[in-house]
Amino acid sequence: MSACDGSNGPPRVGAPVPEYASITIDGDSVRLTDLRGEVVLLNVWATWCHPCREEIPALQALHERFADEAFKVVGVSVDDGGIGDAGRIRAFADEFGARYPIWLDPGDRVARAFFTVGVPTTVLIGRDGTLLWRHTGPIRPGDPALERRIREALREPSEAAGQG
Repeated sequence: MSACDGSNGPPRVGAPVPEYASITIDGDSVRLTDLRGEVVLLNVWATWCHPCREEIPALQALHERFADEAFKVVGVSVDDGGIGDAGRIRAFADEFGARYPIWLDPGDRVARAFFTVGVPTTVLIGRDGTLLWRHTGPIRPGDPALERRIREALREPSEAAGQG
């Protein structure tokens, strides 16, 4: 069996997600592995993307609904300006109500890691770093399939929680 880890192609549902590191909108270094033990909805977006704007309220609602359950929405902006454009990206996120963590990726490394073909693209990552779900296109409010998958992921035990 080859490419189980996604190194030779897109990560597959059920396989570990690739290594990925970025910087927060505040300039701090972050890695996906820092979030082990939590269920993460990683949303790749850009300020110039109109469907990205439309999905922010749905993402924010999920972030709020599951916030007390080791769940986190993370938005990854692929805008070209990066940290030098953080103020504009922050203003955009504030205007559209995104209060979840925003990471910056002006080099679009996330696209190479997850083989995204456009924005928005969203992936659901389990507590153990396994890819559970992926979607290209905007997240719709109240998507029952996504909410069901989040609830299932939150019921799964965390291997990372027992380590340390």
